[in-house]
Amino acid sequence: MNRLLITGGCGFIGSNFIRLQLAEYTNVQIANVDVLTYAGNPDNLADVADDPRYSFHQIDITDEAAIRQLMEEFQPDAILNFAAESHVDRSIQNSSPFVQTNITGTQVLLDAAKHFGIARYLQVSTDEVYGSLGPTGYFTEETPLAPNSPYSASKASADLLVRSYHETFSLPAVITRCSNNYGAFQFPEKLIPLFVTNAMNDIALPIYGKGDNVRDWIHVLDHSRGIDAALRHGQDGEVYNFGGDSERTNMELTSELLRILDKPASLIRHVEDRLGHDRRYAIDFSKATRELGWTPEVTFEQGLQETVEWYLSHPVWIERIKSGTYHQAPAERAAAVTA
Repeated sequence: MNRLLITGGCGFIGSNFIRLQLAEYTNVQIANVDVLTYAGNPDNLADVADDPRYSFHQIDITDEAAIRQLMEEFQPDAILNFAAESHVDRSIQNSSPFVQTNITGTQVLLDAAKHFGIARYLQVSTDEVYGSLGPTGYFTEETPLAPNSPYSASKASADLLVRSYHETFSLPAVITRCSNNYGAFQFPEKLIPLFVTNAMNDIALPIYGKGDNVRDWIHVLDHSRGIDAALRHGQDGEVYNFGGDSERTNMELTSELLRILDKPASLIRHVEDRLGHDRRYAIDFSKATRELGWTPEVTFEQGLQETVEWYLSHPVWIERIKSGTYHQAPAERAAAVTA
């Protein structure tokens, strides 16, 4: 698995995964496909842009002709699909882009993988396809799919397409599902980077409802290591869950962020709850441990501290997102971005 076609590589998880691959494997070759929607940030990979093992291709994964042309030229061993519209609130406002990218885009990639005889197709999914848990229990790979938002419904639909291509065409495919990610380079519409960047500027932190919804948090580098293990050692047709074993209510998480930043609790603002808000997520990752030898390595306390410090030390990265200049031409971008 030396030649990897990675879609959505300029996003949060994809960019961290690409950086991990380039650091761990000297003979890897990566073609990064990203259409650069609002969450696709070329700055996320500015430090590897000149690596001869890496190339960037601004292509929409729903563009079948462009995908097949790149496949013909690059001849990948594997396709890893990180590309997705991924924000629940946006899917509630307008589900059309989620259906187009997450479902149709996956179908285009699957057809290309089948046509070119790819050795491994890996679909990066989410625990949100399982729906919501009560106060006890965990999602396993056998938990029935019960998505509760247009976003998670589109991801569940994509997962079923992947399963169908494995069952019908014997496509060597693997699906990974993870709990909530956090870490460096996350677009600041998600809870942790939004609250950190707001608190840095003494802007209110909007918490849905009472803030008692529970999420299991996994550091993006642990997630990336899990995806790598599934890519190289996973069994065709299988699903692998990755979790951080770090459940926190949104209020607990927010209080910890305020403590690290030395900011007052008066910044918290309770707002009307999200429609269809899932109550609790928690992942059983014992299958990944048993079959892939994977366990999370980054403790939540360590990871959260390092994440906050990363945002504090990257004001230019934050400002370029907030100003919209992160989608500048490469020459302008290179001049503006600092390490």
